[in-house]
Amino acid sequence: MNNLKFYLVDVFAEKKYGGNQLAVVKDAGKLTKEEMQAIAFEFNFSETTFIISEDNNNYEYDVRIFTPKQELPFAGHPTLGTAFVIQQEILKKKTKKIFLKLKAGKIPVEINYKNNNPDILWMKQNEPEFGETFSSDIFSKILNIDKNEIHPDFPIQVVSTGLPGIIIPLKKLDSVKKCKVKKEFFFDFIKNKEAKAIFVFAPETYSKENDINARMFADYFGIPEDPATGSVNGCLAGYLVKHSYYKKDNIDIRVEQGYEINRQSLLYIKAYLEKDRINIFVGGKIMKIGEGTLE
Repeated sequence: MNNLKFYLVDVFAEKKYGGNQLAVVKDAGKLTKEEMQAIAFEFNFSETTFIISEDNNNYEYDVRIFTPKQELPFAGHPTLGTAFVIQQEILKKKTKKIFLKLKAGKIPVEINYKNNNPDILWMKQNEPEFGETFSSDIFSKILNIDKNEIHPDFPIQVVSTGLPGIIIPLKKLDSVKKCKVKKEFFFDFIKNKEAKAIFVFAPETYSKENDINARMFADYFGIPEDPATGSVNGCLAGYLVKHSYYKKDNIDIRVEQGYEINRQSLLYIKAYLEKDRINIFVGGKIMKIGEGTLE
């Protein structure tokens, strides 16, 4: 393996050393899957991305995403963070849109600028798919909370825009804060399920400027708790529209995540119903933290 350049960024961060950490490895086309997995394990962030090939004519880039344990077809903060690195370190010029070619498909990322620097990056996610629903009895046991803390008016449901998650509506912020996954119950429950991650949310927040507080647990992927989850927040956007959470067919809200693990993150999510299709956009700010070389 030749020396490879890598970059460290914080995604969904309003300031440095917040948000979700990401390592982006450049010129990784000659790496084997096993080598990429080993590098991701070495960084031990929620995800590490590898830029495999470039097509500067069409602004399209083949990218692979790995958690410390396995490869993913799609993930949100790696998509935005990698697009930021491509614009800043490969293109080195303003461009409105970059396309990441992932295993889940081609994802467009739109870059907005402020004072000639990237401000909020937005990705358009795949149309949501709504899967099976579950009883509150199961998840009150898995999350170690009372059944009555789960909102009775909305379902516990699997939703996917490329990576499925189990969306669980809670009534209060205190309930979100109390959640603690009982791993033995959780792993037994998901062993035959497509969705391997739990996403809880409530309409109370730490900051009055925000609309929802959320947490995401994904021990199956080697991520006990994720500071900011673009993919499943996209699922949440689709869920909120599908089930008329705000009693309307469009949303434009702010989601805070990571507060319970001291990695404050802010995600901007938009969704609207167009005929029978729910269009979903997830955005956030990215901060470059550092760069280096893998030897």
